[in-house]
Amino acid sequence: MHDSLVAELLKLSPAERIQLAEDLWDSVAAQPEHLPALSDEQRREIERRLAEHAGDPNSAMSWEEVRARLWSRLG
Repeated sequence: MHDSLVAELLKLSPAERIQLAEDLWDSVAAQPEHLPALSDEQRREIERRLAEHAGDPNSAMSWEEVRARLWSRLG
């Protein structure tokens, strides 16, 4: 069943697949208590990235900017 579902999903247009990925991610993010715990390595990487951002906050892009950039590549 899994393979046939994936095959059907891959028939969607790139824009539809991106929207589906966003919808799936939103459904996961809506229940953070069900997410697995971070490993020590993941936690260190998050701390490293936060420190890097604190050192140069202008280097970051907002989600809106990233999303618009991705969608512009499809249009």
